Parts: sequence; C-alpha cells; structure tokens
Amino acid sequence: MLPGIKIKEIKKFPDERGSFAEIFREDWSDLIESEDKIIQVNLSYSYPGMIRAWHRHHRGQVDYFITVRGATKICAYDDTEKSPTRGNLDEIISSEEKIQCVRIPGYYYHGFKSIGSEPSLVVYLTTKLYDYKNPDEERRLWNDQTIINPRTNKPFDWNALPHK
Repeated sequence: MLPGIKIKEIKKFPDERGSFAEIFREDWSDLIESEDKIIQVNLSYSYPGMIRAWHRHHRGQVDYFITVRGATKICAYDDTEKSPTRGNLDEIISSEEKIQCVRIPGYYYHGFKSIGSEPSLVVYLTTKLYDYKNPDEERRLWNDQTIINPRTNKPFDWNALPHK
C-alpha cells in the first residue's frame, strides 16, 4: 500500500431484522490520523461501469471512501515529484458485501469505478470543505495514458480484468 492509505474492514451485524454496521468512528485510531477531522460528508451514486477519476488535492484534504451499495474499484496513484513511491498504484475492491472504510491522502491522484451489474453508492468523508469558488482539485482524464500500471508497465486500464 502507498504510505498513508489505510483500509478498515467494517463489521456487519446481521439479525432477524436485517443488519447494522458502524461505518465511521472517531476512535478508530488504526484508521484515522490524529490530524484528520471530518468536515464534510458526500454521497455518490454511480451507474454500472462509470469511472470517477482522476483528481487530487493540494491543500491537505484526506478522503475516506465507504461503498455501501454495489461494488467499486478504488484506486490511488502516486505522481508526487521526488516521492520514493512515485509511479506506484493501489487498487482496492470494496462492496456492500465487503464493507470497508478506505483512507486516501489527497495528494495522491484517486478515483473509483462502479463495477458489477448494479449501481454503486459511495459515502465519502473529507477533512476539508469543498470551496465552490476555488476548488482544491487537480484533474486528469480517467483514461490518462501517462498513468502507468506498475504491474504491467502499460497505461492503467480501469476496465482490465483483475485476474489477468
């Protein structure tokens, strides 16, 4: 994993009524860095196959992604000058069946793809408010050919099968 990226498996408690899960707690010290304070919570609904990538933040924002419906492939790419992990890429599969809270420092390019045959619903928490007048987002195209998959040494392909 790239430094700063963390994953916490979420426990689901099923009973005769359905199930319950705590998806975020401020006392999860194994996930949350001491300087992280959640300021905003967003909800992203994505149709099957939709890709929401790539972007990063330069003002210290950290994002926490939780897939609560469907399935997603969450990715982070290090393109930081002089970083020892420059060129590394993490892929995390998260779903309503495998609920996780994924921490991604905003200085990594990141995004996700809705995978599977059903729409996905992602709750994401941020440590900075979105500034409508001066957004903290540097964007790249979802299919940017300069983002290289270190496993294949080819441009990253969101649609590549994970087992190939």
